[in-house]
Amino acid sequence: MAADTTDIDDIREQARRWLADDPDPASRDELTAVLDRLPASAPELADRFAGPLTFGTAGLRGPLRAGPNGMNLAVVTQAAAGLVGWLAAQGGTGPLVIGYDARHGSREFAERTAQVATGAGRPALLLPRPLPTPVLAYAVRHLGGVAGVMVTASHNPPQDNGYKVYLGAELGGELGWGAQIVPPADAGIEAAIRSVGPLTEVPLGPPGQVLGDDLTASYVEQATAVIDPDGPRDLTVAYTPLHGVGAAVLTAAFARAGFPVPGVVPDQAEPDPAFPTVSFPNPEEPGAVDRLIALADSTGADLAIANDPDADRCAVVVRDGHDGWRMLRGDEVGVLLADHLMRRGVTGLYATTIVSSSLLRAMCAARGLPYDETLTGFKWIVRAGGGSTPLVFGYEEALGYCVAPAHVRDKDGITAALTVAELAAGLKTQGRTLTDRLDELAAEFGVHHTDQLSARVDDLRVITDAMARIRADTPTTLLGQPVDSVRDLLPESDVVILRTGAARVVIRPSGTEPKLKAYLEVVEPVVDGDVQTARSRAASAVAALRAEVSAALGI
Repeated sequence: MAADTTDIDDIREQARRWLADDPDPASRDELTAVLDRLPASAPELADRFAGPLTFGTAGLRGPLRAGPNGMNLAVVTQAAAGLVGWLAAQGGTGPLVIGYDARHGSREFAERTAQVATGAGRPALLLPRPLPTPVLAYAVRHLGGVAGVMVTASHNPPQDNGYKVYLGAELGGELGWGAQIVPPADAGIEAAIRSVGPLTEVPLGPPGQVLGDDLTASYVEQATAVIDPDGPRDLTVAYTPLHGVGAAVLTAAFARAGFPVPGVVPDQAEPDPAFPTVSFPNPEEPGAVDRLIALADSTGADLAIANDPDADRCAVVVRDGHDGWRMLRGDEVGVLLADHLMRRGVTGLYATTIVSSSLLRAMCAARGLPYDETLTGFKWIVRAGGGSTPLVFGYEEALGYCVAPAHVRDKDGITAALTVAELAAGLKTQGRTLTDRLDELAAEFGVHHTDQLSARVDDLRVITDAMARIRADTPTTLLGQPVDSVRDLLPESDVVILRTGAARVVIRPSGTEPKLKAYLEVVEPVVDGDVQTARSRAASAVAALRAEVSAALGI
């Protein structure tokens, strides 16, 4: 009991020191209320002070709450001061470009970042309103920023927020110009953040320059240049931004490109940080696109499209038979886009990640195009090939697509939606659909059926234990076939890859959520042109593979 009392006293003292330096009255009141509930609140207080949010290659991301282990004005002030100090130490010149979404705290965090930058003598350019992440990534390139900050938690729960950093050409190099940071920049920025002294001594300057709407107009103009100006445009699209910030930019892009303006799900059209109509603001989650499908049905849409809340991801929903709809997997959209660009004669490097389908590799091999495979994340995809061949397309199975790396060097749900629409409209003139094209690819290359086993956990030790288990007791067979290849990517990345002659399993913890993920793929040949039978066999095999992998992981 004495030890427990000592622990409480220690955490109470940490909290008091934090309160003395916290610049936000609201979070000070919040933390004071937690202190007032001691000892009952000891577990909550301990979690808030379990350690600082770590600045990694995804920047910061965490729950909105007072204390070092949360997203709040104090943490953002420290992060901004560390980033600005690191930029100066690297000799970086030029303005810091700052964007933000519509989540709780996003604008305040963005404005504080601008004040920290100007307080250090660096110009700060603030996007004019909540806008998609790809607009910020574009702005870093377009405005010659030394770096960019995007305040967003993407598709995380409503109670979260985050802080992503992009580098300009001077410090990011040609491949990283307008891309998310990678090591060693993340470690350097983290060290600079930890060296920041008392927040009361961080100088705050003026609010910086708020940019005009001409920036968004420039993004839209360049986005529409991604597709053929003379292509077919007869396509009815239903759309949802999932209460995020994508609607105004996407509809403007469709209108400028000459497409009919998509119908937007009415009660999801405006930004709302509570995300009231979905249990989880991610189009991949069950039920997230139910309202979108209802709108598509009622309007007779040819296609339905969803962005995630910061519009860097794009989900595509297609008619499945006469009465149903189904969401295409990220791998399906990825290969459709790649195939479309290849058929348009776009040559250069095509890239995806180790957890995505192997179909893109097969397509590139058959068509004599360069291919590369990277670790998960667009920070790696846009650096694929090391610059030996210019990247022209990259995708990851988590609904992320980069169709124009010179426009946005990151995933971009707006240009992806435009390119999907271009493809669908072209197929419509031939009386065909996206699923017809998928069947043609399957007939040529075999059915590449992918799925995912995903386990959300409350205790991160569950993930650690499962990864240890698969390493200590690796399956020797899967689906009755010998496992002929086992790759463990430690220490570079916490990933285990298992392969048989016809199956592949990639196991890793999520980098942004408390999830353990296993990516499953089975390749089934098509015999005598019978694609549907091959799809059925592949689906059954993946279901069996899911059960085997789940048992091996103990989840």
